[in-house]
Amino acid sequence: MEILRGFWVGVSPMVRPLIVLTSVVILLVLTERALRSRETSRAQPRFATHLLMLVASLAGLVAIILTLPIASDTRGQLLNFLGLVLTGAIALSSTTIIGNAMAGVMLRAVRNFSAGDLLRVGDHFGRVSERGLFHTEIQTETRDFTTLPNMYLVSTPVTVIRSSGTLIATELSLGYDANRAEVEKRLLNAAKAVGLEDPFVHITDLGDFSVTYRIAGKLVDQKEKQGRTSAPLILTNESRLRGAIMDALHGAGIEIVSPTFMNTRAFATEHAFVSEPKRFAEAEPDGPAAEEVMFDKAEVVSKLEDERQAVAEEIQAVREQLKEEKPDPETSQAATERLAALEEQAKELAGRLAD
Repeated sequence: MEILRGFWVGVSPMVRPLIVLTSVVILLVLTERALRSRETSRAQPRFATHLLMLVASLAGLVAIILTLPIASDTRGQLLNFLGLVLTGAIALSSTTIIGNAMAGVMLRAVRNFSAGDLLRVGDHFGRVSERGLFHTEIQTETRDFTTLPNMYLVSTPVTVIRSSGTLIATELSLGYDANRAEVEKRLLNAAKAVGLEDPFVHITDLGDFSVTYRIAGKLVDQKEKQGRTSAPLILTNESRLRGAIMDALHGAGIEIVSPTFMNTRAFATEHAFVSEPKRFAEAEPDGPAAEEVMFDKAEVVSKLEDERQAVAEEIQAVREQLKEEKPDPETSQAATERLAALEEQAKELAGRLAD
């Protein structure tokens, strides 16, 4: 008995801190699960979860220090030390961790882009596949993932490609011997052949040996027109536009070569270096578009986000209907069952987005 009593006297001061530690861990786990399950309308549940879990972890650490079996002076020194560490972290890491977190909050407040959007940031181009507290992940045209710190997105101009319609353009240089009116006519026909709306031609430079033409046109909403992907098929349509330009100019006998072009082979003077003209196929090529292969993860995230937003709006509508109206018991039960099913679907979508 004396041995047990001595053992208890030795370990009893640590019982309360161990209980608090266990409680903090359990509460953090439950809080994280609750936050993820309750996220039904925000763009990315992981962002809010990280932010709130950081605050909860700091609060748990303070609670553990307060229950340690140490003198009050020592406890005060530990709390002061923790405060100094946090202050130093904010001061020294303002350009890194804390700075990225603040930038992430700013990006959320501005809402200039969301998951699934097509971005061009500096030398980076791709679709947003994940948004976090400290970073944003984009999927590039090589199907790989690039992680961009949120501070980089705040300090660098971000171009968001509009899904409702963006301009597709390309440039080429032709010699002064090519008739300008004929060239512009053929370029406009090429743009119309690939489905670009309101095409136009600009002469951007009069060089010493050649004229630089820029052909552009608006790419309409691909999501509604094609039903294949929720982002504009920029890369695919740029390639199709260049191919149509080759067909249109070569079909008119206009050479796309430098005026200083030289060839040691002997050809007749009237020989033109153009490919055999063929009618440009306006129909979509068989198989998936290149963007569907490049941005597969971003496309999945975008579709999940759209589905989740639709479910959240329907949940809100059903809740307002139950509050404003007093339907008969059968209708009320059906609405309640529908609301439960929608909430379960929202939880499932939140979990899939968080994975």
